Amino acid sequence: EQVAPFIAYVLQTLMIAVTLVVVAVPEGLPMAVTLSLAYSMRRMLKTNNLVRKMHACETMGATTVICTDKTGTLTQNLMSVDEMKVYGDTSKEVLAEGIAVNSTASIDFSDKSKPQILGNPTEGALLLWLNNKGVDYRSIRESVKTVAEVPFSTERKYMATIVESVALKGKKVLYVKGAPEIVFGLCKETSVSKEDVEKQLTEYQNRAMRTLGFAYQVLNDGDKAIEDNKIVAEKLCFIGVAAIADPVRLDVPFAVKECVDAGISVKIVTGDTPGTAKEIARQIGLWDNAKDTERNIITGPEFAALSDTELQERILDLKIISRARPMDKKRLVETLQKKNQVVAVTGDGTNDAPALRAAHVGLSMGDGTSVAKEASDITIIDNSFSSIGKAVMWGRSLYQNIQRFLLFQLTVNVTACFLVLCGAFMGTESPLTVTQMLWINLIMDTFAAMALASLPPSESVMKDTPRDRKAFILNKPMLREIIGVGGFFFLMLLGMLYIFQHAEVNQLTDLLHLQLGAKGHVSTYELTLLFTTFVMTHFFYLFNARAFETGKSALHFKGCQGLLVIVAVIFFGQVAMVETPLLQDFFNVCGLTLEDWIIIILGSSLVLWIREIWHALTTK
Repeated sequence: EQVAPFIAYVLQTLMIAVTLVVVAVPEGLPMAVTLSLAYSMRRMLKTNNLVRKMHACETMGATTVICTDKTGTLTQNLMSVDEMKVYGDTSKEVLAEGIAVNSTASIDFSDKSKPQILGNPTEGALLLWLNNKGVDYRSIRESVKTVAEVPFSTERKYMATIVESVALKGKKVLYVKGAPEIVFGLCKETSVSKEDVEKQLTEYQNRAMRTLGFAYQVLNDGDKAIEDNKIVAEKLCFIGVAAIADPVRLDVPFAVKECVDAGISVKIVTGDTPGTAKEIARQIGLWDNAKDTERNIITGPEFAALSDTELQERILDLKIISRARPMDKKRLVETLQKKNQVVAVTGDGTNDAPALRAAHVGLSMGDGTSVAKEASDITIIDNSFSSIGKAVMWGRSLYQNIQRFLLFQLTVNVTACFLVLCGAFMGTESPLTVTQMLWINLIMDTFAAMALASLPPSESVMKDTPRDRKAFILNKPMLREIIGVGGFFFLMLLGMLYIFQHAEVNQLTDLLHLQLGAKGHVSTYELTLLFTTFVMTHFFYLFNARAFETGKSALHFKGCQGLLVIVAVIFFGQVAMVETPLLQDFFNVCGLTLEDWIIIILGSSLVLWIREIWHALTTK
């Protein structure tokens, strides 16, 4: 006779323990994070960010440094020859032949009103310049025979081709094209002084022009020209310099300012000369001639010459690395990471792959190589820096959405956990049954995760400084709200439970004139009131959690159609569950009167209205 009560007591204790486990664990968190990441991936595609690795969405929000290319990212990549400066008596035919044959680009003339460059944009601009001069580069290429080639590399900074020339009647000619200072240094014959060339280059660079130098040599039998993919010609003649314009993208200055205001450091890594890079940086608002000094700019060779200690001391001050080489970018990324920076880096070439892999977030370009894209985490489809800024905004908003879900979920868990625990100590049956807790987890966990994960990004996050990537996700304001709001809900519901245990409540209005006694049990109707009040108070708190630290009203619904749909599902789902006879026995509830529903909804909504009144008073 004594065994049955003991078994019943053990089973009841186990049920309470299981309920507490269900309540205490925020099992919806992994789903909330995954939903937020997946939603952000899909929506970021509309802002020209193709996310290849899901974690990159969130990491972009913690970025403290963006290392960006210049051409195509900061500029429009619509290059055109602004001026061609030819020195000496070099014939037009030799210049045209050198441009036509010493090139890897071509032009698609299918749309004659707007020819399309295929290949390197800089080389394509030279071919278009020839075309505008009435010279058909295709006929020149077809008429000459190529003997040898040296492809362009960022280490050499030049390319060369040996052909049997038509312009010089079948003679072998070496054509060289590349960085003007490099090409000029290779030349032994020239009709212009080094000072004049440097003066001309400075003028072009101060106008943000990209510059290219040209040289050639007629080869006789026995003349050395190329050895081990390097120029060894002894009579190379300097032809001249081309100034190539590439305007800054119109949206980039604002995007750079937005990132700088958000506490993100922007560094330009480019193969261009210091003068050109500095002028582009000035145009986008990154360089101030009055404040910035030589400490803020460095060339690739100077960068490589710095020791690791020297580089770490200077790295945060650097704004521009000009004449950069591929491994400079990788070293830059790794050094910044040693300084506890979260680094995003852009790249479009095969040589950029090591830096893209090393960075916290690798950003490849839409027209970049497949190797760069495979090494990256996000592909910027339109190549523009402004799209990078949007990725940062999405990353920060996503992190806040996860925080808001945690705020809401843990508030629910704190309330329910203490309510069940104290209910057990009070000697009553569990105030929330296992099935009711599963229902709460379904509508307050799963649906709330969907609602908060689908919130649109807020531009206001770009006014904040980057968060510490190692910081605990539950910050002090969140902990205060979880403990404060959760504690208030718990005390309110515990008070209701105490009243229900000591007085007979047959309708909610009975609460106005109760006489507490020694009743000792809680009826199904009273448990239904407690359960429904629990759900509805947290239902209205969902709006508060959604507006947490946004500075906006909880009733601000622009772009939140998904939230409204899910809120409707939660509300009508709760009503249907309580009022449907088939579900009442399963969830241990009974139907409520219309008067009960009105009182519960109005009373619970005070959670929202008190917050709104406080918001209105504190934002004036």
